[in-house]
This record gives sequence, C-alpha cells and structure tokens, in this order.
Amino acid sequence: MRRRGVGAAFLAAAAAACTTAGPPPKPQPGPQTPPPRPAPASPEAPAPGPSSSLQSLPGWLEADHAGAFAAFVSTCGVAAAPDMAQACRRARTTPQLDAVHARAFFEANFRVEPSVGEGMLTAYFAPEYAARTQPDAEFSAPVRGKPADLVMVDGALLDGALQGRKTPARRIGGRIEAYPDRTAIETSAAAGQALAWMRPEDLFFLQVQGSGVLAFPDGRRLKAGVAATNGRPYLAIGGALRERGLLAPDATTAEGIRQWLAARRGPEADAIMRLNKRYVFFRVSPDDGRAPAGAAGIPLPAGHAAAVDPAAHAMGELLWIDADEPTLAGAKPFYRRLVVALDVGAAIRGPARADLYLGEGAGPGAEAGTVRHVLRLRRLAPIVGAPSR
Repeated sequence: MRRRGVGAAFLAAAAAACTTAGPPPKPQPGPQTPPPRPAPASPEAPAPGPSSSLQSLPGWLEADHAGAFAAFVSTCGVAAAPDMAQACRRARTTPQLDAVHARAFFEANFRVEPSVGEGMLTAYFAPEYAARTQPDAEFSAPVRGKPADLVMVDGALLDGALQGRKTPARRIGGRIEAYPDRTAIETSAAAGQALAWMRPEDLFFLQVQGSGVLAFPDGRRLKAGVAATNGRPYLAIGGALRERGLLAPDATTAEGIRQWLAARRGPEADAIMRLNKRYVFFRVSPDDGRAPAGAAGIPLPAGHAAAVDPAAHAMGELLWIDADEPTLAGAKPFYRRLVVALDVGAAIRGPARADLYLGEGAGPGAEAGTVRHVLRLRRLAPIVGAPSR
C-alpha cells in the first residue's frame, strides 16, 4: 500500500510519496474484528483518566476520539508488545464509545512519551484509474507483474551496508546483480508481464501510492497491490520539478504534477519520471469493495492510519499527529489526530516522519496531494495495569 503496499502504497504529489517498500499484500483483507457491542446509556461523562498529559496535546480536546477508538479497536491486534496487547484487550472488551467516553479511555490507558522532534507529514490515498486490456497511444504503460528473474537476497551480496536486509536482485548465470532501474525496465518489452495497460502518468502515481483500483470500460474492476519492487532508491520528482523551475514551489501538488506529466506525455515526461529509479511490480485481484491493507496486513482505517519508518516505530503503535505550516497551495492549515502505525513507505524515513492515509477515491486524493506540513509526532505508550473506563 504502499505504498506500501502495497503501503506501501497519496502524499504531496510524489514530493515525498509513499511507495510501499517490499511486497505486503495490500489488496488482501486482514482479519476482521467482530462489531463492538452498543454502549449502555450513561447519564454522566466519566472522569478524566490518570494520564492528564494527553490533555496537553495541541488539539486533543477537539479531536475525533470516537473515530480514533474505532480505528484502534479494529487494528490493535497487530501490536506485538505485551503492554499494547493488554490495552488492546481492554479496548475490545469495552462497549462502543461515544466521543467523550472514548477520550476518557485513552486518557485512562495511555501516556504521552517525549517528542521525537520535528519532521514532515505527507498523505496518501487509494486511487482509482482507468485501464485497458490492450495498449493504445494513450494507454501505453504496462502494469507489470513480478518478473520471474527477480529474487530476494541478503543485501550484503550487493552492498556491505545492506547486510541482513532482504534486497531485490537478479541472478545472471552464477552471478547476483542489482535489479535494473526504472529506465531499463520501461525500455524493455513487457514480455507477458502486462496485467493491464494505463496512462504512463497514472501508472507512475499508482506506483507512488502502492495500491489502487483499475477500472475497465466493460465495468470490470481490479485491485492492484504491490508484488515486489526493484529495490532502487526512491526519488520524489516534485523536488526536481521545483529545482528546474518547471513548477512553482507551491504548485507541486499531486494534481499539479500529474497535469504537468499528462501535458508532456512522451519523452519529456518520461525523462522526469525516470529520475525516480524505483519501480513497482503489481499483483491484481477482483475488487471486493473493501479498504486496502497496509504493510501490517489489515485494512487501513481512513484518516486514522499512517505509514511510518519501521526502524523507528512498530506496527500497531498509537501516535499523535500535530502538523501545521503547510507548504502547498490549497492545503488545510493543520492536522491533529490519533493514528495507528499500519504501513511503511520507501520515502518515509526517520522517527518524526509520517504519511497519513486519507481513504479511497477522488476526494481523499485531492486532499492528500496538498499535504506537506511540519510534523511533531508523539508516541502514546500504554499505562501498565491501567483500568479501562
């Protein structure tokens, strides 16, 4: 998903996008949580919990606590830490909560850890793109499946700095070499790898997002998710367009970049897209109408899931996003909310970096393309032995 996937699997128009690193099964639904029981009538709001530090978070009192609680209940089972597992059990044995009671639950069961400093917030979404079964002048880019010659090896075989990390490569005779970059792949024949055909700029953004839906003229719809990548470094082309004076700094939104590429489809657009050497291969399956899954393997709750750096955050962690100072035109002034770490991305690096998942379709896509904000990210740690409320 993607971007990542495929999450893995939309951020500021490839200015700092989320391409899922590795082959998580983004289109595959994860385990489902039984619907929570209705909340009993309660004439009074519960008293605040012992962790009053949550109330000091900017925007805490105004946040969507009911939505955050529902997202936590449906996803907290992926957390491996014992204290998070205990908090998850408390949440899942608690009746469905309204906003006031959900806020009290978090305050009673979590404390805020020290800030990890300032970073950047971007956002992503699950797009829907037109596709064809056969190529033509407009739909000329093949959606390639995982190639037969791509193997995963210990990165030390390619670079000593990658020791212990599984890395895409290809075997030529008895020799292992890095898998080819975007240019080499795109200038080679699809050789039976084409699962569908897309507009080149749409395929590029599908690779940025890590997952999406392909819509065909006959009404057929397929989910596309990351099957593998070529392992090459990710480069955000928005920066290149700014530096070359091809787009104004505040115009490198998702839509701004997509329109620039579409208007110059062919060698000019290809040259810019090929600055990003990373290439994503896909798997497809019938569209089941369910939300895409992130690297954690479960459906992403829109607005309350984020891709993070797995070297800094564990899947299932509860995080507070406090982001403002947008740099792109048309952006919301701030984002303040609880999110669950459920995805990863090639461009998501560092403890204060997050990519917010906003949902599926054009609306979330338009919003996601404007998000590039200064981020302060705080981890919420479970209070051991805390009673639920």
